[in-house]
Amino acid sequence: MRPVRIPIESALDLHAFKPRDLRSVVDEYLRAAHGAGLREVRLIHGRGKGVQRGMIQAMLEKHPLVEEFWDAPESHLGATVIKLVLGS
Repeated sequence: MRPVRIPIESALDLHAFKPRDLRSVVDEYLRAAHGAGLREVRLIHGRGKGVQRGMIQAMLEKHPLVEEFWDAPESHLGATVIKLVLGS
């Protein structure tokens, strides 16, 4: 099977991915979004018990392409908005 090219958009719903894959998926998405010139993106992780939210936000704190992030106010802790750094 050939890899499927998925267009990089300003939001990524993480529900389709296995928890063990989330770190690599988020990293690849942030790098692709930054490379595509996006300045602000959203990760939809769901509310639940907050485990995925915590894991994702801990990763974002250390990611070199993340300038800042915050909980999306309209999603009641179900999504995180990320502001990416400018430049290359």
